[in-house]
Amino acid sequence: MPPRAVGVWLSITSLARGEGTPVAIRHAVMACADALGAEAALLLAPDHGPYEPVFATGARSDELTDLQTTLGEGPAVEAGAGQGPVLGADLRTAGSRARWPQFAPVALARGIAAVFAVPVGSGAARLGVLCLYREQAEELTRDQLDNVLLYADAALLLALDDRGGLAPGSAELIGPSFPERRAEVHQATGMVSVQVGISVTDALVMLRACAYAAGRPIAEIAADVIGRRLSFADGHGPAPGLLDRNDDQNRADTNEMEGQ
Repeated sequence: MPPRAVGVWLSITSLARGEGTPVAIRHAVMACADALGAEAALLLAPDHGPYEPVFATGARSDELTDLQTTLGEGPAVEAGAGQGPVLGADLRTAGSRARWPQFAPVALARGIAAVFAVPVGSGAARLGVLCLYREQAEELTRDQLDNVLLYADAALLLALDDRGGLAPGSAELIGPSFPERRAEVHQATGMVSVQVGISVTDALVMLRACAYAAGRPIAEIAADVIGRRLSFADGHGPAPGLLDRNDDQNRADTNEMEGQ
């Protein structure tokens, strides 16, 4: 194994040893964030479905990763679509704002100026995306990018079994919150599909649109649907009063950044 790869794996196993737990995917994400002086998040596409955020090193990276999947826009979305590494070194530029007109202003308002996303996969088989968030607007060096790619390879190896699929115990590799969050979103998608009389694919789009309008994570919207606090039965989604009060602040932050 090349020395650089050895160093990457040592950093991952060191984190697991410090926790007294088996090496897990989250350790690869955490070690990558530490090495780059960044925040990080991982998205996976279990059962060949859409990419879902499964782990983040902090609340900000969790929010911005969830936002990208909700909007269908951002470096992580493009990397997951097969465009290879997507390097948004400066979200303040006109090019970044034109490329990601909804995501870039919100990220900037949260204090993030650079976002880098690399596929987690082998060849055409893509299992997920590793996404990094930095407060400084600057390019990754060649060495830094090589390290990120090695961490993405490590995440892939931790996620796959010898049959090339998600390992049976992958929930333990990721963390306890992923299976619960995924199950709630899928259950809510099915409920919305029945309420509105549309396909589950369109129902998921509707859930994501509602989450964006409310400025809330899709998992929270799903929980409200399951708890029958929110219904799409009339085909129009939630009443304005059910939107999170943080939505006003989110929009104010975005408008402020767009006006600069």
